[in-house]
Amino acid sequence: WSCLYETWVFGPFACELYAMIGSLFGVTSIWTMVFIALDRYNVIVKGLSAKPMTTKLALFQIFCIYLHGLFWTLAPMLGWSRYVPEANMTACGTDYLTQTWYSRSYIVVYASFAYFMPLLVIIYAYYFIVKAVASHEKSMREQAKKMNVSSLRSGDQNSTSAEFKLAKVALMTISLW
Repeated sequence: WSCLYETWVFGPFACELYAMIGSLFGVTSIWTMVFIALDRYNVIVKGLSAKPMTTKLALFQIFCIYLHGLFWTLAPMLGWSRYVPEANMTACGTDYLTQTWYSRSYIVVYASFAYFMPLLVIIYAYYFIVKAVASHEKSMREQAKKMNVSSLRSGDQNSTSAEFKLAKVALMTISLW
């Protein structure tokens, strides 16, 4: 409806709610990717010494993700910055145009904890995952040479290495977000 009328038509509370829900699901999606990356790191890099993921731990992590998301998305509703109609006036989001220090501080801190920190954690985790897989692939190739076979895996002569596939998945995960 807002696109049809070329302005936000649902009132100020609906604007705040719309922006808050969008922000909440954005933050929780990003932090879910962080915990997936950390779980993969735990399993692949630490291997058998890794502490296994339990249902209780997974539920606790999900709870923490949503609690973290609620903190950052409720802050503008409680006065730290605010949600306003965006430039095209058909959607609502965080007020990033107000020049006050108070409003700018929210944007800087929000970006740090909802974007840059998760990005760094994901890069860290996937760096060591790719490194561990590369090391494993190298040891597999060395073992294959000792056994006078071209590969320790059947039908693996022409396929792409696991290391390359994993690096591609890591790059796609980071760049598409």
